[in-house]
Amino acid sequence: MSQDLVTFLHARLDEEADLARRCDGDDCGEWTAHGHTVDFCQVELPGFHPTIALHVALHDPARILREVEAKRRVLARHALSPATGDPELPWDNRDDCQYDGETWPCDDLLDLASPYGDHPDYPVTPET
Repeated sequence: MSQDLVTFLHARLDEEADLARRCDGDDCGEWTAHGHTVDFCQVELPGFHPTIALHVALHDPARILREVEAKRRVLARHALSPATGDPELPWDNRDDCQYDGETWPCDDLLDLASPYGDHPDYPVTPET
């Protein structure tokens, strides 16, 4: 499951970044909410409940792209250090996270994957 989890996470981050870019995330300013209206930079769309308008505005494409890049950096830090063939690794012959030395996939990777638990491609049996 460990490599499946990494592949799964990369695919979800790619999907989110692609969707944000298709919403003009690279060139649009910040989405904002004004009462019942969300300003999408190119058009204002009224009719939202104010709380929903704030929620939509919070997920503007530029912010999502920043969040995807931050998650990619976390994913890169928490790479696999395979137990086989490396005399520097612990003697209990387990795969470790290169960042924190925890059993891999570490809790940080499992936490990154947890919001996608309802996705049909979610790896079914996480190893902990």
